[in-house]
Amino acid sequence: MLYQVGFDFAALTLVVVLFGMSQASEALVLTMPGMAAQGMSLAAFLCVIATASGFYEPAHKRSLGQSCVRALVCVLLVLPLAFLIAHLMPNSLVPAAALPTAALLGTAVVVAHRVYAAHALWPARLRTRVLVLGAGERAANVGRTIKEAEASVELVGYYPTVNEGALGVPAQQLLSTHEPLAQLAQRLKVHEVIVAPSERRGGGMPMDQLLACRTQGIRVLDVSSHFEKTLGQLRVDCLEPALLVFGTGFNQGRLRMGVKRLCDLLSAALLLLVSAPVMLITALLIKLESPGPVLYKQERVGLNGRCFDVIKFRSMRTDAEKDGRPRWATAKDDRVTRIGRIIRRLRIDELPQIFNILLGDMSIVGPRPERPFFVEQLARELPYYGLRHSIKPGVTGWAQVRYPYGATVEDSLQKLQYDLYYVKNHTLTLDLLVLFETVGVVLTGKGAR
Repeated sequence: MLYQVGFDFAALTLVVVLFGMSQASEALVLTMPGMAAQGMSLAAFLCVIATASGFYEPAHKRSLGQSCVRALVCVLLVLPLAFLIAHLMPNSLVPAAALPTAALLGTAVVVAHRVYAAHALWPARLRTRVLVLGAGERAANVGRTIKEAEASVELVGYYPTVNEGALGVPAQQLLSTHEPLAQLAQRLKVHEVIVAPSERRGGGMPMDQLLACRTQGIRVLDVSSHFEKTLGQLRVDCLEPALLVFGTGFNQGRLRMGVKRLCDLLSAALLLLVSAPVMLITALLIKLESPGPVLYKQERVGLNGRCFDVIKFRSMRTDAEKDGRPRWATAKDDRVTRIGRIIRRLRIDELPQIFNILLGDMSIVGPRPERPFFVEQLARELPYYGLRHSIKPGVTGWAQVRYPYGATVEDSLQKLQYDLYYVKNHTLTLDLLVLFETVGVVLTGKGAR
């Protein structure tokens, strides 16, 4: 998805710049900066709109007709934005209609490509041919993710291993084991082997054959790396401590954290300036609807397990936990006030956490901080849960935009797997992608409770 957003951003910016330069009456070197600024602004809006429209979700979740409707919505929304940007960022070196015309052309090209890429059948010569080593339930999970999320991938079949146990894959997709794995992979023109046996002991891992595949130029990927690449998760049922200790990722250098802190401060200051009117109106409405404080503080677990008080607008009655027992919020929770239901849906109740960012307790993007009561419970039941606390918690996060709000241990497990992916791979580029998706979540109200 990250590459898709980057491609769309670059494509629309390039179309706007080239079209604007073609219409310019002055030297190109004078025209380019203004058109580049307009193009990048417009491209940022398009990526937000496309994210909110679900364009970057797997294509199997929508029909061709639904994709076409979303494409039309994108075009109709971007055009008035182009007029607004042209008015706010005028460029006297090009005609006034240049930006709207370029925006219409560029947006049409980008969304048409997105619809085509999502639904067109890839030619066989361009597909990545994948062989799965294993035939149990774990291998079946790999097959399902390939079918649902990888339109450009062709599953060649499953190669059973010794001591496989019960089969979890269709019998017609099993490959013959009479031929050595490396020889079979070469004959079938396999590009990638995903290692997913149910049992690695007792010959379940033919290391000599896997090494032979590597020397033949065939990629060999363990099942954990496959899920990481395909789903943006670190699946805890596939993780081994050695992969975490000796693998890549988990970069926490001082320069990286210093740059992230600077970005947090600048973003929080800008967000505070922009959202101040909304926060004032929200405070007034909360005060008028029900007695009690406008803000409330609640203890949460942050970086390195240190507790801090998170600040939010009060969205529940003051007696929401009168028995003193912490409870997860649920769908149609009767403790939520009328104003609270609105501000929770629009995520306005999260805005006071800007002050937590300025104080250094939180970041803009990171794992959501949880209450100590639930942390103790989840740490006992979920492996690797403590890794969430190796970086600062965030107002929004990879798990929040990839998985709806959950109120069970199973939901927490799913969100943990996304959090672990973020902890391992967090970069400023991934943070930007999360912010794009957060805007889409806010606009659609997805997952609110």
